[in-house]
Amino acid sequence: MQRLLFPPLKALVGSPCLRLLVPRAAPRTQCGWSCGIRHSLRPGQYSTISEVTLQSGRGTVSLPSKAAERVVGRWLLVCSGTVAGAVILGGVTRLTESGLSMVDWHLIKEMKPPTSQEEWETEFQKYQQFPEFKILNHDMTLAEFKFIWYMEYSHRMWGRLVGLAYILPAAYFWRKGWLSRGMKGRVLALCGLVCFQGLLGWYMVKSGLEEKPDSHDIPRVSQYRLAAHLGSALVLYCASLWTSLSLLLPQHKLPETRQLLWLRRCAHGTAGLVFLTALSGAFVAGLDAGLVYNSFPKMGESWVPEDLFTFSPVLKNVFENPTMVQFDHRILGITSVTAVTVLYFLSRRISLPRRTKMAAATLLALAYTQVGLGISTLLMYVPTPLAATHQSGSLALLSVALWLMSELRRVPK
Repeated sequence: MQRLLFPPLKALVGSPCLRLLVPRAAPRTQCGWSCGIRHSLRPGQYSTISEVTLQSGRGTVSLPSKAAERVVGRWLLVCSGTVAGAVILGGVTRLTESGLSMVDWHLIKEMKPPTSQEEWETEFQKYQQFPEFKILNHDMTLAEFKFIWYMEYSHRMWGRLVGLAYILPAAYFWRKGWLSRGMKGRVLALCGLVCFQGLLGWYMVKSGLEEKPDSHDIPRVSQYRLAAHLGSALVLYCASLWTSLSLLLPQHKLPETRQLLWLRRCAHGTAGLVFLTALSGAFVAGLDAGLVYNSFPKMGESWVPEDLFTFSPVLKNVFENPTMVQFDHRILGITSVTAVTVLYFLSRRISLPRRTKMAAATLLALAYTQVGLGISTLLMYVPTPLAATHQSGSLALLSVALWLMSELRRVPK
């Protein structure tokens, strides 16, 4: 894996498609190359390279852009995979109600888990001081506590792995000069978002550790902070995957017709709907709204339940009323699968490359699979394995939507 992602400079320069040819002979002036003077060369003295300069007696080699793009693209593809893993593991942590088991946060100190019985007892005593134990888990044993603690610990450690997967290779590529000016800005933004994501995760956990004397509800993290945490993770995932696909997949030279323009806009809109549906799932999870109406297609005995607007002001229902939150998630899911279906049939009316057609067909199949998973999760009262599969399906659907958008992107002139 290391050789695949970070091939040595000699191997890159020596590859057939990236052969670096320096001038065979060029007359030196009094200043020579060290002064940065460009000399006119005969045709054929350079081949498939971006630039060769010598400054202050030392050679600074700028690698061929295509080789650097492939390496950076593969790196970002792996990074997006680690983010997907973090999202899935975070969903399982939430489903097993493990997220509040670690009641403090230390970047380095908490990397070492408790090893002795005394250390475990100390950790358990800290957990017992907070609302989740007092209200929900007051009869929990130490063995049960170890399970939820290790779930949260795994999620946090995976988050640190994600940070290292971004930051260390980014520094390496930057030092080697394999990042273009535009790519440097993207990489900086991605690394900054990774750090922000970690801080946002602890900010979310803190909301579930606060004492709320006026509340009789079970302790849980704020659904707003949960949605922000998931939303930033999805943005990080989409940005990494989109950049990776843009670097790795060759662009198709499609004729710019009105039908293609509509198809491209439809693909963008569909991807936005899939993203919004996945984000609304954070409010469903945060409020346990999946346990309110466990029937489909109706909600109970009616299509539109009577308790949609029980909170005041009305806008509060959208984010805090479990019935409205589940209703919105259903509507968004149905709208998304409808948009995917329309997108698929639009793609059938246009002559597209085989790979693009495959992306459209895969998106359609995943959309209906995701609907089936969602309905099954609801009817079976949200079992953890099925709910985790449903959450993972949203990432898969979003990934294929980005793949199709990448296939349809406009070729720069």
